[in-house]
Amino acid sequence: MKTLYIPIIIVAIILASCNVKKPVTNSEKEQMVDLHNSMNSLDWNGTYQATLPCADCEGIKTVLTLNNDLTFIKKYKYLSKLDTIFEDKGSFSWNKTGQIITLNNNNHEQYFVGENRIWKLDENGNKISGNLAEMYILKKDIAQLTDRHWNLIELNGKKIEYNKKAGNQPYIILRPDEENKVYGNAGCNRFFGSFELKEGNGITFSQMGATKMYCSSMEIEDQFLKVLNTADNYSINGDTMTLNKARMAPLAKFEVAYFN
Repeated sequence: MKTLYIPIIIVAIILASCNVKKPVTNSEKEQMVDLHNSMNSLDWNGTYQATLPCADCEGIKTVLTLNNDLTFIKKYKYLSKLDTIFEDKGSFSWNKTGQIITLNNNNHEQYFVGENRIWKLDENGNKISGNLAEMYILKKDIAQLTDRHWNLIELNGKKIEYNKKAGNQPYIILRPDEENKVYGNAGCNRFFGSFELKEGNGITFSQMGATKMYCSSMEIEDQFLKVLNTADNYSINGDTMTLNKARMAPLAKFEVAYFN
């Protein structure tokens, strides 16, 4: 019987030794960290904006969009200096750590990517410090309906044309902090009223009014105001919003205007 106990004990010792956990080395820890970085762990694609410091103007209004296909669109405007909106587009790449992106443009700008914000880095790839450090953080524009300037771009499936020289781009803004007030421009006249948000992306407009100016073409305005009286729900996809009636085709389509 004793001879049977010996191999059983040996097997038990071998199994126990297999269950002993080995300490994790520093290199293994680094590999584990690398598996979870900004590139593969964050929802980084989207639009970021900030007003960056400017030496001879009030600031540089900057809007940077990062796309999943590693392309970018950067728009910027020098406040109180020029009305021109400059645009830069191209591709970008991630560094080896998956934390920093570099725009493949003339300046090869670098940004550290964090949760819903990105830091514009200096020419050496370091975060900017000092009193103006916070101004170099671009915050992600979270998709939302209210407190955004929505420019009308389509009515009943057709792209709209408006008089750009007259500056009467149709738009709509909803302000919940102003007792759910809505206002905008219908293409000729300014309109105003109230809105109510309901469950399931429902929305209704009421107590609508408008100024009484006459323009040479009132077709867009008439259709736009009719949409506001008809729509009962909305949908948002990034920088685009639609007003709809039930499950019918969109009545009106809007796009966020970052530089208004």
